[in-house]
Amino acid sequence: MHYRVLGQTGLRVSSLALGTANFGKRWDYGASEDEVTPIYRAYREAGGNIVDTANNYQAGESEEIVGRLIAGERDDVVLSTKFTLGSSPQVGLLGTGNSRRALVQSVEASLARLATDHIDLLWVHYPDEVTPVDEIMRGLEDVIRSGKVLYTGFSNFPAWRVAGAVTLAQERGWVAPSAVQFEYNLIERTADREILPMANAYGLTSFGWSPLGGGTLTGKYRRGEEGRLQALGIVVQKEDDDRAVATVDEVIAVAQDIGTNPGQVALAWTLHRGILPLVGPRTVRHLADNLGALDVTLSPGQIERLDRASAIQLGFPHDMNASAWTQDNVAGGQSARILPPSIPPP
Repeated sequence: MHYRVLGQTGLRVSSLALGTANFGKRWDYGASEDEVTPIYRAYREAGGNIVDTANNYQAGESEEIVGRLIAGERDDVVLSTKFTLGSSPQVGLLGTGNSRRALVQSVEASLARLATDHIDLLWVHYPDEVTPVDEIMRGLEDVIRSGKVLYTGFSNFPAWRVAGAVTLAQERGWVAPSAVQFEYNLIERTADREILPMANAYGLTSFGWSPLGGGTLTGKYRRGEEGRLQALGIVVQKEDDDRAVATVDEVIAVAQDIGTNPGQVALAWTLHRGILPLVGPRTVRHLADNLGALDVTLSPGQIERLDRASAIQLGFPHDMNASAWTQDNVAGGQSARILPPSIPPP
């Protein structure tokens, strides 16, 4: 396992994060504590150190299980959780959203379920479309100053809102967000348009959830196997257009070329893109498969094949600005002689 630095901090996190939405059975889909304990232990033995949960996963059961699993080694684990959604369907209007009140209430409840005195990385899980970014950032600054939260990030937010949050923090001397989290895999690449360029420009670590497209990129649904598609019917990328079919075809072909399996190819490609994958195994075998991706090396030609099969249209203004006509004219006819900057422009 290799490690990377979280955003513009000194915190070292492993190159694969353990997602725990499957830890618990209150959603009628998941695994019991006895079933997930060996998954956690195998992840830690492999060198993994970041465990990602949320207040709403399995209606709070995931946090409870995670708290018990890390209890004996709390100082060696980067504990990541989220707020915005309610921990159960009974949580009402005031306990959801991103208001300062909901934030404080959620953090206190998460600390109790996790049986710890601090959260290493707190995510704002979703935009609620009403809370101003300055209220969110001031609320996060308050829980950071209290010592209950150390680092923060934004999950499932549009790029412009995250950029505003980072800029506001820098302007007011607050602790800026360190990371963003979003769905990213070979089928779902729309973050290429705005989120990834923004994250790279501001030095934020990008966490990609559902790196296997809910199992689609493993090819298992083609083999008639079951998984999240049958259990939940959501957060799964389906082969419902020509690009998705071609992408899965190419993933399988590359896996055959190098003697590995499609899931490991998909994860290796994500790692190559600089994304930190959030894997969510339901069995030790699934985890071992995920960890095997760390040893997979894709050739430049294989990367190009996967990139080409999965490429999306970036749309306006990206396609226009990347055109040869625009590039040549904005450079006075000298675009071919200009070296790219070592640091991407914000």
